[in-house]
Amino acid sequence: MKLVCGGYILSFMDGGLEVQKNSKVLYYNKRPMFVTVKTVSAISEFYDNAYNKIEAADNKVIAEGTITVPSGSEFSFTDVYEATDAGFKVSRNVKVLKAGNDLGFSTKISLVMTESDSTHDYNCFAPGVWYKQNEFAPDGTFGKDLDCEYFWRMETCYALPLFAMQNMTSGETAVLSRWAADVTMRSLDIVQSENNTDPKFTIGAIGMSKPSSKTLNYLYYGFTVRKDIETKTDGLSIDYIYPGCDGQLPGGNHYGGLDYNNKVKTFQRINHPVEVGFEQNYAVAVSLGHYGSFQLMMRDIWRITYDRLRDKLFDVDNELHYHNCMKILTQYTRQYGDSYGLPFACQLPDMDISSVSFQFGFVGQQPGIGYQLLRYGDKECVPEAYEKGVNIIDFWVRTAMTESGLPHMCYNPNIKGFEPYPHYVRMLADGIEAILDAYLYMRRKGDERPAWREFCKKTADWLVNIQNRDGSFYRAYNIDNSIRMDSKSNTPSVIRFLVQFYLVSGDERYRTAAIKAGEWSYFNAYLNLEYRGGTCDNTDIQDKEAGIYAIFGFLALYDLTGENKWLEGAVGAVDYTETWTYAWKFPVRTLMPKHPFNKYSISGQSIITIGGGADVYMAACAYTYYRLYVITGDEHYLDFAEFVHKNTRQANDVDGSIGYIMPGLGHESGNFTGQTLQSHYHWLPWCTFVEVDPSSRLFDTFGGYEIADAQRLSPEERAKRNRIYDSFA
Repeated sequence: MKLVCGGYILSFMDGGLEVQKNSKVLYYNKRPMFVTVKTVSAISEFYDNAYNKIEAADNKVIAEGTITVPSGSEFSFTDVYEATDAGFKVSRNVKVLKAGNDLGFSTKISLVMTESDSTHDYNCFAPGVWYKQNEFAPDGTFGKDLDCEYFWRMETCYALPLFAMQNMTSGETAVLSRWAADVTMRSLDIVQSENNTDPKFTIGAIGMSKPSSKTLNYLYYGFTVRKDIETKTDGLSIDYIYPGCDGQLPGGNHYGGLDYNNKVKTFQRINHPVEVGFEQNYAVAVSLGHYGSFQLMMRDIWRITYDRLRDKLFDVDNELHYHNCMKILTQYTRQYGDSYGLPFACQLPDMDISSVSFQFGFVGQQPGIGYQLLRYGDKECVPEAYEKGVNIIDFWVRTAMTESGLPHMCYNPNIKGFEPYPHYVRMLADGIEAILDAYLYMRRKGDERPAWREFCKKTADWLVNIQNRDGSFYRAYNIDNSIRMDSKSNTPSVIRFLVQFYLVSGDERYRTAAIKAGEWSYFNAYLNLEYRGGTCDNTDIQDKEAGIYAIFGFLALYDLTGENKWLEGAVGAVDYTETWTYAWKFPVRTLMPKHPFNKYSISGQSIITIGGGADVYMAACAYTYYRLYVITGDEHYLDFAEFVHKNTRQANDVDGSIGYIMPGLGHESGNFTGQTLQSHYHWLPWCTFVEVDPSSRLFDTFGGYEIADAQRLSPEERAKRNRIYDSFA
């Protein structure tokens, strides 16, 4: 019996299965029924077996069998296989027929790799968690040490619940993903520990494993310890475990009284109860393909899973939301002595001010907010907003410039001076672009502000003079131009400013510097997938915002030159960056009675750094993804642009029903992978800025606050308006 999907044949024989392509076996499982039992002494023991019965019916293959473990516990398996457009679907039912004295159990669907059993021979993809061989992940994180035995992670940690393994030599790729976004809420009266049982737990784990041939892992205070026993292992496999688990991860304390010198690894398991009649029901997709590069594989697998699991669009009035957000920025901008700005952080729901400090960009976005305020105040006839916006820009221009041309980055009105904060190139880009935007807006009004232009020129000259010979910039500098952080990964951040100041000034030096930075970024950020260090409050690790700024840079070069090379880089960056976005949903509770997640879903949030928490920063990209749709005609970019333009709003009190002090407010970030939101529960200025900025640009370019408004234009009119540099300066 067999099923066929594309060029892959799934065959069943001798109670097992194998996947062939061109008569070559790529993957197999001789014993597809697999159960892990938590014994009476809380040891995890593994048992597997071949199917007892396999039959075909209605274009499906139904495979059945039972496993009886030494304690007397008995489990029946019924697996239904079918071929679909998205690959093979496996629907599993496991029922407890007899209960021995075991404390819990989990099951596994897996395929063994035949091309190599070395983890070092595979590039892996788990959205927001694992890219290639995780070489740019921080030490000690999941997937960094490729010599572990287990690489299993709860699927709620993934922006989409999928894990892909691509053989680096052949390009053959196997992917397991959850079939449907049907996770339910876990037991709220049980706290997850190292090896507990929860009958309501419906989250799986996805990853790969290569256990030692004669070892059994069990837990001691959360640490993995080993016991020699006879087990059957076939090599390296891709796995879906249900219910899920997390392991292996670096351990924490070594418990000072223990004489233990080996590397500590932790392993947290969730089990279902071994109770007669208890059933597991879950389904996974098995997607198979061949790809010439990691980027092509990542793009295709993300889109296949996105099309199946993407959450519905959030119902929000983006024009109303924009105006509510601008009222927030107007309300909380004020004068502090000789300075103007917004608080650094305010606690929700009542905007209790936690601290006051101004950042040039990043989480503070002070000049960016200044530009948005003066634009809004002018267009909407709100004198207060206009005056506050002008005062913010004036403050930075008046106080932040240094002799070198590198502006100060962080002002504290309490000390009436600048803090000794690193001069991040990414933060520099945020602020200086906004001051240039403000200068151009005022000039179009007939209000020439030469000091604003001169501020931008000094910064542009500093960038030209400090640029490395290979076109790169360092991540951060000191005020005396010495190097603070020597990574070059933030180079794409300043490309767009250099392009735009060239358009304003006509000075070829800035164009040349932008193209040189683009060349470095093309070969490193794009081709090498080296998107890291974009978040200033994290180390130089892989993250989402480095991808966002690569998009901005490459697209600016394409807008300037029309060269396909830069469009290729922009497309590569957008394909990478969107994979950090939670496109699916699962239920999450909060510990705060007034929070949007008590009413809305988490879809649209995006993972910040590899394996980290999530925030709304993808909102900043709605306009850019739509522009790329207009350029490429790729309908997926249109869909994703609308998705992030709407679903990111679910972290906000969009209509006042949540109970925040002002409608439109939203929280900064949090971690909800355990289905309970862990968050500071506060607002930072950037949270509102990244939602108003793309909305204002969408309006200025296409004449509306919704993607649907832009879509009402003719294709010819959209393309004409999309040439934003034709009238930029």
